[in-house]
Amino acid sequence: MCIFCKIINGEIPSKKVYEDEDCLAILDISQATLGHTLVMPKKHYDNLLTIDNNVYLKVMEKAKMLAEKIVPSLGAKGANILNNCNEVAGQSVMHFHVHILPRYDKEELKIEFMDHSKDYNLDGILNKIKQ
Repeated sequence: MCIFCKIINGEIPSKKVYEDEDCLAILDISQATLGHTLVMPKKHYDNLLTIDNNVYLKVMEKAKMLAEKIVPSLGAKGANILNNCNEVAGQSVMHFHVHILPRYDKEELKIEFMDHSKDYNLDGILNKIKQ
């Protein structure tokens, strides 16, 4: 059983931000930024690629609702809403979850995208996706 399932089942304590019959939101113990919250379905799905669409929509609805509350209540200037899908993308717990990362300034957390526009044929990529 994964660590999030153990938290959902009450086997491991957590700091619950929100809970309903389908979703649980907890403070992330790492607190990458002040108020870093994880929103997850109570039913186990490994990641974004395997989650049921209706469950996904419920989780995202709760993530939006919580971000709307967390940002002003903690005096944040914005937030990153983030999902890592599979280990190669940084997913460390194989239970679908969404991070709410309140942001206070640009320097506290680095999420950077490198410009590889000269390295790839965008038309070729587009054709592969559309096949």
